[in-house]
Amino acid sequence: MTQTISSQAEADTPAGHSPEAAPARKRPRPGERRIQILQTLAGMLEHPRGEKITTAALAAKLSVSEAALYRHFASKAQMFEGLIGFIEQTVFGLINQITTQEEHGLRQAQAIVRMLLSFAEKNPGMTRVLTGEALVGEHERLQERINQMIDRIEASLRQCLKVAVSQAAFPPDADIPLRVALITAAVQGHWHRFVKSGFRKAPTENIDAQLRILLG
Repeated sequence: MTQTISSQAEADTPAGHSPEAAPARKRPRPGERRIQILQTLAGMLEHPRGEKITTAALAAKLSVSEAALYRHFASKAQMFEGLIGFIEQTVFGLINQITTQEEHGLRQAQAIVRMLLSFAEKNPGMTRVLTGEALVGEHERLQERINQMIDRIEASLRQCLKVAVSQAAFPPDADIPLRVALITAAVQGHWHRFVKSGFRKAPTENIDAQLRILLG
């Protein structure tokens, strides 16, 4: 399971209990089945050379009927939207945390890049969503939402570099949009490399040296 969705499931579990230790119930608590569906979908995405994910395969993994899935999600596209929602909540929550706790603009940008690559490394199934590889053949609005997310990440990085310029930590004549586009392309390149390698080539490999080039 990805750490992101697992943490959400634990948040919905009463203190002193775990999803594994909880006694079997005939009817899941409200919202619990949705989390189980997303957890299972994320887990299936961690096998990049497997067959295309279908609702039938997902239902079989959960030992429920396809009709049971549709009681919680109107379509498979909505399930992917649920995963994207988890990604957005986690990534932008961490960006806000970084920019709140770190006043130095250049270190903010460095921390955001490290976080984006670390998130991918810890959540391989989610990385297939971030790269769009898992969205091939799905509704086009899903890729549009990922594109919007990348735009928001770029906006955050631009703000960090503007702060760095004001702090004299970055050249005042630097082309910030161009530099941010380069940084974003590097991050996305690492995501794609990770997925295409079957999750063998870690996105965070040599990140410190690369950050010195990207933000030096």
